[in-house]
Amino acid sequence: MKLSKQPDPTGHFGPYGGSFVPETLVAPLQELTRAYEHARRDKRFRQEFAYYLREYCGRPTPLYLAERMTRELGGPKIYFKREDLLHTGAHKINNTIGQILLAKRMGKRRIIAETGAGQHGVATATVAAMFGMECVVYMGEVDMARQALNVYRMRLLGADVRPVAAGQKTLKEAINEAMRDWVTNIRTTHYILGSVLGAHPYPMMVRDFQSVIGREARQQILRKEKRLPSALVACVGGGSNSIGLFYAFLRDQHVRMIGVEGGGRGIKPGDHAARFQKGGSLGVLQGTRTFVLQDENGQIMLTHSVSAGLDYAAIGPEHSYLRDLKRIEYSYATDSEALEAFQFCSRIEGIIPALESAHAVAYVMKHAKKLRGTIIVNISGRGDKDVMQVAELIQL
Repeated sequence: MKLSKQPDPTGHFGPYGGSFVPETLVAPLQELTRAYEHARRDKRFRQEFAYYLREYCGRPTPLYLAERMTRELGGPKIYFKREDLLHTGAHKINNTIGQILLAKRMGKRRIIAETGAGQHGVATATVAAMFGMECVVYMGEVDMARQALNVYRMRLLGADVRPVAAGQKTLKEAINEAMRDWVTNIRTTHYILGSVLGAHPYPMMVRDFQSVIGREARQQILRKEKRLPSALVACVGGGSNSIGLFYAFLRDQHVRMIGVEGGGRGIKPGDHAARFQKGGSLGVLQGTRTFVLQDENGQIMLTHSVSAGLDYAAIGPEHSYLRDLKRIEYSYATDSEALEAFQFCSRIEGIIPALESAHAVAYVMKHAKKLRGTIIVNISGRGDKDVMQVAELIQL
């Protein structure tokens, strides 16, 4: 396998990525690309980003040895990368800090965002409050109902949370509404996209901001174990927490990387959100070419996951590229497996993971006997937001 520097200047990861947008968005995306390319080379921008990650967000996050889980499962030595301990409770703050600093440099004073599980919305509302900017967050009505706590948090932080009633009323529709807003308010507004999705430069930019996860994890595991891990495991919705962990290890051929998608009620049309399983094929959705859950006519399929953050019909284009290269393996966990892992991790380690992260834990539980050596599981967020939803599904 040969890894080249990706993306290319047009935003392509091999055949994936690019920019498939209406003409009105071409100029703002070009402006954003120029601004980001300049900022990433600017030492002062990098120092400011590092300062806020350290002093405001709480980095570095610990690499925690899950001793009881290791003993209980009887397989690999399991470490957790504790992104759940960041301010706002998830990895999303890494990206929103980077993008709010970029918006400030560009002179934008109004921020918009989409959110599914609510963690990106909370992180966006948080940084907008910190910098005194107007903030509007779009969220599907279904997601607002199952993530009511995060809706309240966003509003408490001063954000205008706007419900989206179209389609499935989940993340895809929220992104559509955010893009409509951006087209209308380009001069004053920056769109903080929450994952490695959308048109160039978002997949590259969000990956770069999230790659701090893997850089830290690499240094930490070398200090603790004096060697690299045998495997990395992370959930994959759009794919920002997983590519954030994986990116620093891509050239280490002996480190397996496993992305875990939302298997929902099972791999049947409309019952899951696992793009690399049955129903996924090459297509274009919301600005990028990647793997999409679609029918033979190119119509986007219904999706389902107990986790709002994994319930999306497409995956980041870099993930599609790395799957083609066989550098990352992709599996899935069903709703029932994730709910079991949610309870197991809480009971065994005293750590309540986000339902998204519980999918990664579920994979380790299911395959522990086949895994060897030392593994790192990305606990991308904490499960406070999910407790009431889980309580309705499980009687303790």
